[in-house]
Amino acid sequence: MIRVENLHKHFGGFHAVDGASLEIARGSITGLIGPNGAGKTTLFNVVAGVLEPTSGRVFMDDEDITGLPPHELFHKGLLRTFQIAHEFHSMTCRENLMMVPPRQSGEDLWNAWFHRGRVRQEEEAIRRRADEVLEFLTIDHIAEEKAGQISGGQKKLLELGRTMMTDAKIVFLDEVGAGVNRTLLNTIADAIVRLNQERGYTFVVIEHDMDFIGRICDPVICMAEGKVLAEGSLDEIKANEAVIEAYLGTGLKNKVIQEVGHV
Repeated sequence: MIRVENLHKHFGGFHAVDGASLEIARGSITGLIGPNGAGKTTLFNVVAGVLEPTSGRVFMDDEDITGLPPHELFHKGLLRTFQIAHEFHSMTCRENLMMVPPRQSGEDLWNAWFHRGRVRQEEEAIRRRADEVLEFLTIDHIAEEKAGQISGGQKKLLELGRTMMTDAKIVFLDEVGAGVNRTLLNTIADAIVRLNQERGYTFVVIEHDMDFIGRICDPVICMAEGKVLAEGSLDEIKANEAVIEAYLGTGLKNKVIQEVGHV
């Protein structure tokens, strides 16, 4: 579904992504791991149109999408979330979701003045959809709460919910588990798996929690120093000497197996 070919992103003399090539299969939940500074988030930002690559190409369904801005990729079904949730903090959780669907009739001044019935009908349909999403994610009890006042884990669920308010095909999740307690992390994992199995979403997940990666992701891709280092199951990745060296600077396999849940 996604093909990245020899991608480079340089910031002056620093090569954040340095010739990375990878493929994301349709219908997969692919984990992307690596030490801090490996280039994972920069890769996400280039694929999602936040940054333009220095060189290399990105394809979605064999269409060259290199350098397309995020709003165009949004309409193609490619979405991403961020390490720090980007909610509208003064709006309710329901209103945050209702903001997502594009081309709403009420956004047109003419319709707002002269076609109020149509606008109201459309808003009610969007409201129902938002409530269904909140229920799916088991956070319907916070529908009326201000998004800025909910917990970090609930904000991550709300971000996931925003991807459900449009016709998403592939979603890039950047450290969805960061700062999230174990109970909510399990809820997030369940929601991702259900969206993948029941609605056909393809996911790419950056995460440092190896238990979380091992539970939901196959395959797993490991990056280091801007390059793709290895790909396979989590067990294969754990046993890969190059991955061990990248994480710990040592070839002691037992040490990485003990510590990989904390990197």
